[in-house]
Amino acid sequence: MDNELIIRSGSSRVDIALLQEGKLAELHSEDHDISFAVGDLYLGRIKKLVPGLNAAFVDVGYEKDAFLHYHDLGPAVRSLLKFVKKTQSGKQIDSLFHDFEFEEEIHKDGKIDKVLQPGQNILVQIAKEPISTKGPRISSEVSLAGRYIVLVPFSERISVSQKIRNREEKDRLRRLIQSIKPKGFGVIIRTVAQGKKVAELDEDINTLLVKWDKCFKSVKTEKPPSRVLGELDRATAILRDIFNDSFKSIITDDEGLYLEVRQYLNTIAPDKENIVKLYQNKVPIFEKYGIERQKKVLFGRSVSMSKGAYLIIEHTEALHVIDVNSGNRANSKESQENNALEVNLISATEIARQLMLRDMGGIIVVDFIDLHSSENRRKLFEHLKDAMKNDRAKHKILPPSKFGLIQITRQRVRPEMNIKTKEPNPSGQGEIDAPILIVDELKVKIDQVFAKGKHKNITLNVHPFVAAYLTKGFPSVRFKWFLETKKWIKILPRDAYQLLYYQIFDDEGSRIK
Repeated sequence: MDNELIIRSGSSRVDIALLQEGKLAELHSEDHDISFAVGDLYLGRIKKLVPGLNAAFVDVGYEKDAFLHYHDLGPAVRSLLKFVKKTQSGKQIDSLFHDFEFEEEIHKDGKIDKVLQPGQNILVQIAKEPISTKGPRISSEVSLAGRYIVLVPFSERISVSQKIRNREEKDRLRRLIQSIKPKGFGVIIRTVAQGKKVAELDEDINTLLVKWDKCFKSVKTEKPPSRVLGELDRATAILRDIFNDSFKSIITDDEGLYLEVRQYLNTIAPDKENIVKLYQNKVPIFEKYGIERQKKVLFGRSVSMSKGAYLIIEHTEALHVIDVNSGNRANSKESQENNALEVNLISATEIARQLMLRDMGGIIVVDFIDLHSSENRRKLFEHLKDAMKNDRAKHKILPPSKFGLIQITRQRVRPEMNIKTKEPNPSGQGEIDAPILIVDELKVKIDQVFAKGKHKNITLNVHPFVAAYLTKGFPSVRFKWFLETKKWIKILPRDAYQLLYYQIFDDEGSRIK
């Protein structure tokens, strides 16, 4: 699968789009002055303890105090507190642990007021960005992510990604890391480390040790609350996590980002440095690659799919609800059960894409079309799990219930991506769906008409603006429809129609409902 990364830079933010075979798979936005991003390290001060919640509230500089639960302290929190205290008092000479005596680990079922005290300075990491009215969620079990490994200070544990299945490769990587890792640092070996040599792993460790030393120097001089180490910007963080040989191009319209990404690729994959390109066309970069159009189509309440099926996505305060609808597939000559299974499988693939695209988190309930066969329910469950296997967010999927519902929990670490798909109504007050959405709705209706097999030719009456959009240019939208349906559709502009109103007529001039 060919991947492309398109990066658009504005005066206040950077937008990053991941395209897979030309289709929008992920969309990220980052403000230039972003704070409290996942992975950032902060020197905070404990404001108050709440024994009833077994948690503490920590001042990290946000308008609301950050939340630190006992389970997020990490077993070596006493060592971390001691390290921060010695560093700020000048007794800790360097960032390594050659002469540092570690404290006893805390019990996993302990009480927070036995470990922390109000007024203490503590080094924490942002685990979940501020969302809605909540402050950031933090952890004192800090880690530094690299290309091949994750470095965990105050630990000696070596663990390997569960996605590496080969036992011999796991053992080989453990032996290599054990021979090169410094004292007092644990290591999590990432999936992309498969097949890598010791020199590459050692270089990654040394890069992360430099970052840890930078953090140490900031802790030594800064006063809480303050950020002592920032995560990579979103563009290079995405490259770090997902970059592989399938990337054929990385395109940005900002010269500074172009140089920065080239430099980063030169570090992790020198042979791929030339795939980074600077976009210099007058047409906006997101327009050129069809991203603006895909955004308006994919982020609406209704999402169209192949064969006339569509999703309805609703967001409530407590959860997300996704309803699967068969559309014109209900008219197919195949059995109802086979129709339902086909639509459900198509929907499962699109749902996995939508979860990543919108970065939906929390509880998601999907109302699939009822399947009577237990074997078909199993096929749907396995297909959904397979479709979500590349989702980097932690998630859990429950098997279909007797009512055809599948429940998903997905980790939410950032605010959900929410794209406005409505525009001011040019004909009056209020807002309407973006005009480009009408094109996708028309295609669904036309497919439904031809699927019934009753009409060989049809005439489409639409607003003149929509008619021009469908017929102008080469290849026009109408010509693309012709290549797909093998039927030429007559399009008549009607001045009396509102922008999103349309009607379809048959050969005899009768309206097709």
